[in-house]
Amino acid sequence: MPDRITLGIDTSAAHCAAALLRGDRLLAQRHEEMAKGQAERLMPMAAELLTEAGMAWHDLSVIGVGTGPGNFTGIRVAVAAARGLSLALGVPAVGVGIHEALAFGLPRPCRIVIPGRAGEIVWQDFAASDDAESGSRPRQAAAGALPPGLAPAAPVVALAEGVARVALSRVDQLGPRPAPIYLRPADAAPARDAPPVILP
Repeated sequence: MPDRITLGIDTSAAHCAAALLRGDRLLAQRHEEMAKGQAERLMPMAAELLTEAGMAWHDLSVIGVGTGPGNFTGIRVAVAAARGLSLALGVPAVGVGIHEALAFGLPRPCRIVIPGRAGEIVWQDFAASDDAESGSRPRQAAAGALPPGLAPAAPVVALAEGVARVALSRVDQLGPRPAPIYLRPADAAPARDAPPVILP
């Protein structure tokens, strides 16, 4: 529907970002760099966009959320928020990979490269045909060790806007709830202390 209101959100790295669309028209967007505090900033940021557009939460039709890859905790902040909004408002939540969002509107084939952690890069190749599966998963490598292939493309939309636009294009497809995309297991180690004794 051309009048669907879509909120796109992302906290997959050291930022907090949101964008609001009416149909395919961008109404408002924000992108703030921050190393921490995304959990406290995300919902107020989304509320600011709605206010700026003269809307309220109940006007939303679709929630798009960046699912990574990226920072473990950051991804979970946005995914949890999207799931919560979906349940509270009774609207669909659609997960969108970061590379997919940044590839929105680019001619295919293309390659999207983003910085990872500890000097690594994360890239994804998008084939000329949407049906092609080759290179359809994000991969990582050391900086300067990008495999031969296409030159990295420059995105034509901001991240949160790309999340919203991809989510809107997929909203009518039945899919699973948004879930984080992780390229490596969590760094957290299990507790060394013995668990507490549970009394009968």
